[in-house]
Amino acid sequence: MGLRCERPEDVDAVIAQANAITDRPVVVDFVVHQDAMVWPMVPAGVSNDAIQNARGAAPVWDREE
Repeated sequence: MGLRCERPEDVDAVIAQANAITDRPVVVDFVVHQDAMVWPMVPAGVSNDAIQNARGAAPVWDREE
């Protein structure tokens, strides 16, 4: 079973819906902004063995070159 959550205000309802399903596995797709720092993550196109964890990492929004 697959569920998708696209709006922050729907998070609790989607999680409740997922928790109510007890007869099969459930995958929830949480859509976030492309710049969201979501960790741990697996980069596109690689295996799950290449998972990355952030420790003290933060984005650099305005870099002067």
